[in-house]
Amino acid sequence: MRALIACEESQAVTCAMRRKGVEAYSCDLLPASGGHPEWHIQADALEVAKMAWDLVLAFPPCTSLAVSGARWFEEKRRDGRQQMGIGFFLAFTALDHVPKVAIENPVGIMSTIYRAPDQIIQPWMFGHPETKATCLWLKGLSPLVATRDVRAEMERLPESEVHRVHRMVPRPDRARMRSKTYPGVAAAMAEQWGK
Repeated sequence: MRALIACEESQAVTCAMRRKGVEAYSCDLLPASGGHPEWHIQADALEVAKMAWDLVLAFPPCTSLAVSGARWFEEKRRDGRQQMGIGFFLAFTALDHVPKVAIENPVGIMSTIYRAPDQIIQPWMFGHPETKATCLWLKGLSPLVATRDVRAEMERLPESEVHRVHRMVPRPDRARMRSKTYPGVAAAMAEQWGK
């Protein structure tokens, strides 16, 4: 199986897929930070997605789409950033030549502009005692099955730990850090979709 992990510089999912024997490649405009530049294509992910792939997992940028940034939506509409984000997201829905596609994004406007997601997952479903609702739009793939439910453990933790991602202090790499895929989620994607 050949898999493209689009808009992924961290290589979390790419490395998990490789461990399962999938010929996976990360692709992003940024260089890879996951330690395997030989598995990374530094290019426009939409152009690379036009090639022959069995599976495309897309993590399009959410900065103009997620409800967490709703207070800036008007500005992003005026300067065109939101329309660009919508167009980029929707381009992954049109990969008719790819039999299996998953598009990941936080809760945001794509649920109404495109359609409701097929699934909403949380990190606590995959061994991470935190919240971060993540939508998945699927084609040719089954919804992910929880691998290690730690919700009860999470509910005993302080709010600052449970909502760690949402409460990150502003800093230059905040968006990149907030968009990282949890290892448990990456492992579940590889195990369940990399067959």
